Amino acid sequence: MTTLLPNRNRVIALQRLVWRNLRRPDESLVDIAVENGIIAEISPAGTRGEPGEGTDCEGRLYVSSGWIDLHVHAFPEFEPYGDEIDEIGVKQGVAVVVDAGSCGADRIGELLSAGKNAATRLFAFLNISRIGLSRIDELSRLEWIDPALAARAASEHPDSIVGFKARISRSVVGSSGLIPLQMARKLSDDTGLPLMVHIGSGPPDIREIVPLLSDGDVLTHCFHGKKNGLFDEAGQPLGVLRDALKRGVRLDVGHGTASFSFRTAEAAGRAGIRPHTISTDIYRGNRSNGPVYSLANVMTKFLHLGYSLEEVVSSVTDRAASWLGKPELGRIRVGDPANLTLFSIENGRTTLIDSEGEERIAHTRIEPRGVVTGGQFLKCEVRT
Repeated sequence: MTTLLPNRNRVIALQRLVWRNLRRPDESLVDIAVENGIIAEISPAGTRGEPGEGTDCEGRLYVSSGWIDLHVHAFPEFEPYGDEIDEIGVKQGVAVVVDAGSCGADRIGELLSAGKNAATRLFAFLNISRIGLSRIDELSRLEWIDPALAARAASEHPDSIVGFKARISRSVVGSSGLIPLQMARKLSDDTGLPLMVHIGSGPPDIREIVPLLSDGDVLTHCFHGKKNGLFDEAGQPLGVLRDALKRGVRLDVGHGTASFSFRTAEAAGRAGIRPHTISTDIYRGNRSNGPVYSLANVMTKFLHLGYSLEEVVSSVTDRAASWLGKPELGRIRVGDPANLTLFSIENGRTTLIDSEGEERIAHTRIEPRGVVTGGQFLKCEVRT
């Protein structure tokens, strides 16, 4: 294993720290110095620093801006969809998590307060149902949807709430059909905040759902393997999908317990359809028992599918940061607060499992080693 630091503590304050011979995803080598939590210098490997200064990673350790998981569930009070923020964040190499609608207006303040006490930076989509995921059919009764209350909650937390979440599948909406999504569409248009829309089993029919999404909206679970997906039985993208991509709708993976299929992802690849962001839909159950385990595990699946390391990393860094409207989170620049993920590429047979129970055997995997955020270096405790 590559040694990151001589200090064995998991959390280290960054007064001054130098890594030499870090490898970027494009395979170039750099030295990076961090002072008091700020990136002080970036230089080609071997062109700065005194002999023995800092940690020599010998090109075996990769660096990127801090990983961003655009779809998590980080409100531990809810079952089954809940988890501790740092357990699915910095401990797994993830600097920023975006909670995907765990809470509605009734409890969003509790989630955001917990985020202030976490090492992982937290943003959130606000569930359009005021009760959030306290029930898994939260859109089945229209009286639980209060657009005025949701708009007010979003306006009270403008630095944390990044959009609204609507889970539009049969088990969630029940007999409400498309009405919750139509209400969400108006709420989005009235507030200027985008939607993240969950898709799954119908009804509603996917051909009715997708046309209601606009530029900047996020379609999550884009590669699920159920009926009512974005691809036909021959693996070809539906016309509504192609039209949505032309409008600027973003595709997000949102792997989850039941929402990622290797076969669908492989068909999408053959058709030239790529996700904009790779995310987990992680919570304590699918973190501990699979098939998700971690963002690194999901990234490894796309590496196995033939995506380049650069594209995989971009999908959890600059692309996600750009969507959030916070490009500084997706870059490494002198003068910026240090926001980094350090990781390695390990060789060895690894079994990858999708949400359908199908397996693929990979021979390389991505393993997080540490995160620099909030003026600290935090070593990762888990492995994929």
